[in-house]
Amino acid sequence: QDQLVESGGGSVQAGGSLRLSCTAFGLSIDYYTMGWFRQAPGKEREGVSCINWSGRDTYYVDSVKGRFTISSDNAKNTLYLQMNDLEPEDTAMYYCALRSGTSVSLYDYCSDSSSTNYWGQGTQVTVSS
Repeated sequence: QDQLVESGGGSVQAGGSLRLSCTAFGLSIDYYTMGWFRQAPGKEREGVSCINWSGRDTYYVDSVKGRFTISSDNAKNTLYLQMNDLEPEDTAMYYCALRSGTSVSLYDYCSDSSSTNYWGQGTQVTVSS
């Protein structure tokens, strides 16, 4: 069964770091545009960062630039999100997502995830002040 399995969430204090992982089973990430999205209670889902199929192009929402790094390891079929200098405002459920296609605008995909083909189950990130 095709699925994405996430890990790495948790609770940290402000200024701390976490690394999220998302491993694909039953499918190859080689042919997908990928992203991390988050949703806090009472708020709409937000695109945090997206990456193209090769891993060479990335996009970040302004609020995480300089603090988060997205990467992929196609040999391991895994997507990562390294989060440093975490802030209480980063508290949310984080979801990885894959969208088929290798010529996708990263800004467009991160702005509108309605074209997503696969979602991870979500992992909670809680940052305390």
